[in-house]
Amino acid sequence: MKKLFTAAIAALSFGAVAGTAAAAPCDGDDITWIIPFSEGGGSGKWARFWAPLVSEQLGQNVIVEYMPGAGSTLGANYFQNEVEGDGCTIFGSSGSTQFPYLLGDDRVEYEYRDWQVMIATPTGGVVYTTPEIAAGGLGNASMSYGSQGATSLDLVPLLAFELLGYNVEPIFGLKGRSAGRAAFLAGETTIDYQTSSAYLSNIAPVVEAGEAVALMSWGAVDANGDIVRDPTFPDLPHFTEVLAAANPAALDSAAYAAWKAFFTAGFAAQKMVFLPGDASADDVATITAAFQAATQIDGFGEASAKRLGVYPQGIGDGAAVLLEKALDVDDTSLAFVKGWLKDAYGVEL
Repeated sequence: MKKLFTAAIAALSFGAVAGTAAAAPCDGDDITWIIPFSEGGGSGKWARFWAPLVSEQLGQNVIVEYMPGAGSTLGANYFQNEVEGDGCTIFGSSGSTQFPYLLGDDRVEYEYRDWQVMIATPTGGVVYTTPEIAAGGLGNASMSYGSQGATSLDLVPLLAFELLGYNVEPIFGLKGRSAGRAAFLAGETTIDYQTSSAYLSNIAPVVEAGEAVALMSWGAVDANGDIVRDPTFPDLPHFTEVLAAANPAALDSAAYAAWKAFFTAGFAAQKMVFLPGDASADDVATITAAFQAATQIDGFGEASAKRLGVYPQGIGDGAAVLLEKALDVDDTSLAFVKGWLKDAYGVEL
């Protein structure tokens, strides 16, 4: 399933800047951008924001192709095993791709350090529920949550709900957060979260209409490694604030330490763009420069804040730093999460 986004540049009302001067990747043919999720989720929205901008800078089309399945490992395995480094295919990963890799999930055939990162985008997320549950108190409610799987990025909300003492029954097997959102909007589940881009586009209007209640953000990680309020949602308390009010002793627990480690790994560089390891240095430099040039377009900051949230973009060397942060989870937190997954969900890794 492919979609081409070229007219969106005009719709975003950006001023043009000069395209990159180096030789075009893929001999100037179309570049395919694999997103290992369904179309409607945060990764799809992120790619659709960037694709026309990068197309404009390269002077060639960047086509977004969706390849959902197996918690994003299907698309990641395809990129690892089948894609050649000819500059014709790039890959967009997410926290749900990182977590199975970190946990040693047996579905994983890919190796992040084989790939060449060009851009890394931090993001956040917002948890919301029904007005009825919010009014009655979450501690008293039995709730349901649509999930891709316990080893996906949904590890973050599932562990958070447990730390807060919420009675949440996960419904596993969904193909992405867009499916989780659809289940909530259809009344099939009663609590959900979306990453920032999907929340801004799809759920913020529902909250404004009084049909859902925003409870908290996950927060953001500052330069000291502390959890602070998400700059995109500064009026919402973040999870650590909510936990401190509900159960302050939990902040000293192994469970919270593990939650913080995986939140940092999954959200500080939540979405990244890669070329294969055997791609040429020229292709890596050219596509990286196209992303960088796109950030200099008039109106980029305003449009990015509206579509993706208020987060800095790590490009080139900055992306490499964020990638290492995304892959750095301490052994104690890994051991705790593996034990928790086995005890809570019967997942053995």
